Amino acid sequence: MLRVVLIKDLAISRGERTLFSGLNLTLNAGEAAALVGRNGAGKTSLLRAVAGLLRPMAGTVTFESANGPVEADAARAEQLHLLGHHDGLKASRTAWEELRFQTLWTGGTEDSARAAAKRFDLIRLLDLEVRRLSAGQRRRLALARLAASPRALWLLDEPMAPLDATQREAFGVVMAEHLAGGGMILASVHDPLPIPARTVEIGA
Repeated sequence: MLRVVLIKDLAISRGERTLFSGLNLTLNAGEAAALVGRNGAGKTSLLRAVAGLLRPMAGTVTFESANGPVEADAARAEQLHLLGHHDGLKASRTAWEELRFQTLWTGGTEDSARAAAKRFDLIRLLDLEVRRLSAGQRRRLALARLAASPRALWLLDEPMAPLDATQREAFGVVMAEHLAGGGMILASVHDPLPIPARTVEIGA
């Protein structure tokens, strides 16, 4: 299991514009960090760079377990969840088909998918096509994947945006449990997370 994410001297550009440079951040097991900054500062780009979807202009992102360094491709394939602005759900599938597929694909089981659906109050929605779900329901379905196939590092881009106050509080409990189990959370936010988190300002 991953224990450390180390970001060193990271610089990211968009076109010919540098979003930020010289960023250093160490995230340890049991810690959450909230990325803050104006729109376009590079918060989403940082998450994508950690996930390996965007090549930095400079700097490195490395991963370590209790036994030492972990090869980046393996860490990303086996130990990371990325939830972006878009929920990444196939609209023509039912909620259950989508949750089951993505859970099995990321190493979970049907039982864990069912348990996650119950945890996120999705049981009565599982037979509906994803296109028929509200924005909040789709976000809960996307979040359920985090619990259905647990991975050490959660990269979350504005995870609370479509959720109401009750759902935000419930997801806060899920995040707290993840951290208590040695997980890590790196989240881009505009509103504060419902858990203790270190604030990292991007593009200051």
